[in-house]
Amino acid sequence: MTVSVGEVYENPRCRERVVIRTPSSHTGGARTVMDVYSEPGGAVSGEHLHPVSEERFTLVRGKVAFLIGGRQVTLDEPGQSVLIQPGIRHRWWNCSGEQAFHICEVRKNSDRFEQLVLRQLFGLAQDGRTTPEGMPRLLQQAVTTLEFGDVVRFTSPPWALQRALFTVLAPVARLLGHKGCDPQYMDRKPSEIAELEDLPEEVMRWHR
Repeated sequence: MTVSVGEVYENPRCRERVVIRTPSSHTGGARTVMDVYSEPGGAVSGEHLHPVSEERFTLVRGKVAFLIGGRQVTLDEPGQSVLIQPGIRHRWWNCSGEQAFHICEVRKNSDRFEQLVLRQLFGLAQDGRTTPEGMPRLLQQAVTTLEFGDVVRFTSPPWALQRALFTVLAPVARLLGHKGCDPQYMDRKPSEIAELEDLPEEVMRWHR
């Protein structure tokens, strides 16, 4: 099931609310643009990289910090933006005491990104099947990582070790009912349909 404009996807573990601005189905799979709202203490589930996708993050309001290739960058003014190239390890978190709002644009493999992040990972978090930080638990992580290794790779442990370990664990995980791409999450409806906020020009210049 594809995502649509205005659909809302929530991750209670990561304190993250995503509203779809431009779905991949509107761009022939070239890009996805999402409005990301994070509560104080909210953060992406772990340091990771994207093998083929690039991400641009642009601040609308609040304050969001990034660790990009080991270097910390903080966005604290509307319109400030960072571009993360494929293969660069990174993570982000709300470093303020108030809700933050930033735009995330994913280019290349964006339909697969929607399936993994908004449906599989967010669905697992909604059902309490992740760690408190939003990471799938070991057996679930084994099958999800092997299924979506082209989309996201968490950086710890090293990728070669992950592949070896998860290849061994995946048959056991599947016997116990874990699915790397779970139909119940692929077909789960969004929590609501929201109106998109108007964006200031200094933000829109990055995401036309």
